Amino acid sequence: MHEIENGMLGASMRSKIEQLLAIPMVTGFERAQSEQVRDLFAPLCDEIEVDRFGNVIGLMRSGKPDAKTVLLDAHLDQIGFVVTEVLKGGFLRFRAVGGVDPRMLLGAEVTIGAPDGPLYGIVSCLPPHLLSAGEADKALPIHKMCIDTGLLDATSVIPIGTPIWFPADQAHMPVIANDAFTGPNLDDRAGAAAIAHALEKLRKVDLDVNVAVLLSVQEEIASSLGANVGTFKIRPDYAIAIDVGHAKTPDAPNEFEYGGGVMIGMGPNMNRALSRALIRTAKAEGMEYQLEIMEGHSGTNAWDMQIVACGTAQAVLSIPLRYMHTPIETIKLSDAESAGDLVYHFLRNFDGEVRL
Repeated sequence: MHEIENGMLGASMRSKIEQLLAIPMVTGFERAQSEQVRDLFAPLCDEIEVDRFGNVIGLMRSGKPDAKTVLLDAHLDQIGFVVTEVLKGGFLRFRAVGGVDPRMLLGAEVTIGAPDGPLYGIVSCLPPHLLSAGEADKALPIHKMCIDTGLLDATSVIPIGTPIWFPADQAHMPVIANDAFTGPNLDDRAGAAAIAHALEKLRKVDLDVNVAVLLSVQEEIASSLGANVGTFKIRPDYAIAIDVGHAKTPDAPNEFEYGGGVMIGMGPNMNRALSRALIRTAKAEGMEYQLEIMEGHSGTNAWDMQIVACGTAQAVLSIPLRYMHTPIETIKLSDAESAGDLVYHFLRNFDGEVRL
């Protein structure tokens, strides 16, 4: 999949996401796979590189003198786990990397990134017959869980510190809902695919601004390390972080419409003029969009990117997503396309100045 000559150029949104999901990038372990992402995005950029941190940084030049630069950011890293102890009988102790809810782990399938190649594992669980009174109603702490590798002895095969992730080969498009996509790590590969969608369309446009791309690492440990490093290198005038937000379900009725279009952030983390410019663009193009009011920390790279170097005018776009930080994250492909389309329509007409 990663040897496609034109990377993601010309691929559908589904194919773009599938190609990105197939590359495991647990937070802190991204660097070895960054070149694969670079190769996928290379046909969409005039120049592209991987920095020493593992960020993939690309640039689409406008060719205009003194053109301002707009940065598009989506993070590549994913939640996962790391081996902390190898037990007898092929079992592993592990800890979470990023925000993981222990309630959904028992019985989950995982991939173990062993040095000699990925191995299959399952998070072991006691059958209900062996549970004592009251145990069934309690979430087992992650540090007390084990992964069964199926090996009789794993000590020479899986070293401590090995990353673990949810497998993406089961990601699928339900036949009964052609616009839906389910799988792990759509947070934030969906955002990266939306950027690819926008870049593909922008290749045909005579731009007045440079468009920089930052596919950043280490966002899930809540420090935006990759975004800080990448933004400092690029020094953009404007930046748009594209991430995911929470979509409505029966047990979360106050969240955002699944299939309702791109979410545009509004709040103190966002530059007011830039956010309003995006809203005006959506209205002018007749696009469906949703306003996401963020009264404080946006929970995205935007929070830290805005104060890098001398500061950047920052906006946040989000894709509605169900079941965040689980192996069954679900989006509407049309919402991912909506995010990419809004970026495209905004940048194709952007002269480098935003006005209230």
